[in-house]
Amino acid sequence: MKKLIFAWMAFTLFPPVVRIAQNGLEKNAALNVYAATLGETGAKTPEISTEELSRILEEKSATLFDVRPAMEFATSHIPGAVNVAQKAGTSKALYVSDVAEISRLLGNDKAKPVVLYCNGPFCGKSKRVSEDLLAAGFTNVKRYQLGIPVWRALGGVTQIEPDGAGYVVRNDKTAVWLDTRTAGDIAKAPLSGARRIGIEVAKGGKDNPAMQKAKNDGTLPIEDHNTRIVVFGDDPQAVHGVAHAIAKEAFHNVSIFAGNAVDLRMAIK
Repeated sequence: MKKLIFAWMAFTLFPPVVRIAQNGLEKNAALNVYAATLGETGAKTPEISTEELSRILEEKSATLFDVRPAMEFATSHIPGAVNVAQKAGTSKALYVSDVAEISRLLGNDKAKPVVLYCNGPFCGKSKRVSEDLLAAGFTNVKRYQLGIPVWRALGGVTQIEPDGAGYVVRNDKTAVWLDTRTAGDIAKAPLSGARRIGIEVAKGGKDNPAMQKAKNDGTLPIEDHNTRIVVFGDDPQAVHGVAHAIAKEAFHNVSIFAGNAVDLRMAIK
């Protein structure tokens, strides 16, 4: 029992330290889920953490490729990611993106930094594409192997494309569509089944009064935090603010529509 108590005290007073690879160097850092990677051994390309990916997206220092099939990308992808066609002759079970198309998008510059992601720790798509890229002569390839499930779990918002919106309307009747426009604008051109939500939910921090109201009155799917939520409207700043605020309330599948309300109406009709 004394040993257990001592171990607990040591863990509490001196948190575990992990070695995190960053920019080719290793450094000690307190254990932090945002700075973590899957930590696979024997992989041919290095992994990056969620923190590193966020920084890359902010700095636009690499091209991020979503190497999943087109409709998966369209229904939900990390904002800023690019998708390419499937490699000819490959199957759905062992899906591989077309490296030739990736090369074309990069201007055939094989030194350009590339980051790949797919469906998380158990998905092999990123690994297969990374090996194809290495074989083709690319020299700066990394993977966000934690993938889109962990991105969402850590509060990351995704983006839905027009094709994806049409697919969701046809196939996911549980999805919640949140309209950030003013009540007056909605009255002029309502979207059937959508619920209005205002920018006030993004003001005042977590569990602010407006967010509590949205939970209590059924605007947000409080019974199932895994429900797909799509935020849209005509003001990108409001759309982004609302979506990020909802994601910080532990809703795990929040997307921003890539376009305005008219675009969405056209996509789902």
